Amino acid sequence: MINKIQLFKNKKDKKKKMEKENYAYLPIKDKNIKSEKNSILKNYNSNDIDNEFWIECKDCKEKIFKKDLENNFFVCPKCNKHMRMDVRDRINMITDKGSFVEINKENETIDPIKFPNYMEKVESYKNKTNESESVVTGICRINGMKSVLCVMNPNFMMGSMGSITGDKITYAFEYGAEHKMPVIICSASGGARMQEGMFSLMQMAKTSQAAGKLSEAGQIYISILTDPTTGGVAASFAMLGDIIISEPKTLIGFAGKRVVSQTIGKELPENFQTAEFMLEHGFLDMIVDRKNLKETLYKILYIHKKN
Repeated sequence: MINKIQLFKNKKDKKKKMEKENYAYLPIKDKNIKSEKNSILKNYNSNDIDNEFWIECKDCKEKIFKKDLENNFFVCPKCNKHMRMDVRDRINMITDKGSFVEINKENETIDPIKFPNYMEKVESYKNKTNESESVVTGICRINGMKSVLCVMNPNFMMGSMGSITGDKITYAFEYGAEHKMPVIICSASGGARMQEGMFSLMQMAKTSQAAGKLSEAGQIYISILTDPTTGGVAASFAMLGDIIISEPKTLIGFAGKRVVSQTIGKELPENFQTAEFMLEHGFLDMIVDRKNLKETLYKILYIHKKN
């Protein structure tokens, strides 16, 4: 008859054998391994989960499920705030599926005045956005209508206009003039890229002259202003469109509101430099919600198409 000591020894040996053959039988030690529950609680407390799935609208302060926001073209369903949009998402929203063909992608940023750490900053934005510059240019179809399309990227150095950005926009105008195609530009920019000094300011004249060539060729130029459109971009090609459209509540202007107020020595209206103010004072032709933009562009292109 097996005594109690022998029985305990047999059970212990059997347990060790099972642990050796199958790691699943190994005990979990709380002091060495974080439990899933504790990990989730920690992430929730640090807002990691909130940041992953939800976003707060800066206008109405409501929390919006990110998937709902994407399905609504990044427009707040609560207050209709048009949030900034990734350049590729905007291209996909405007163009027919698979119709966009990028041009001038290979152009590389230059450093004409050897500004300290400029190229390192450019490289970091290239890695961050997977884009080569602050504008993407190409040809596309919008409900079947052919067009040249330029979309500025607010995530690449705030859509600032340097020499290569100016080159790409200029070429887009020239391509439209040569191939008898309309040009559409979606602007989103903080203005000229001052790391390139005077070279960045020269892009204002260059792009404006190119817009004139498109007009001489009898093709329409549609300018779409998105938040924000300011500085040297607003002071050049963005405001030269034959038809100028804006998204709601877009910030539009050259200098900031505080600077303008100090310069003229007067208090400015609350809605100064908004799309609504600009429309009221004749600087815009229309304000269009993002969800209606593609259809609006199609109608304009259809009306102005050349037989």
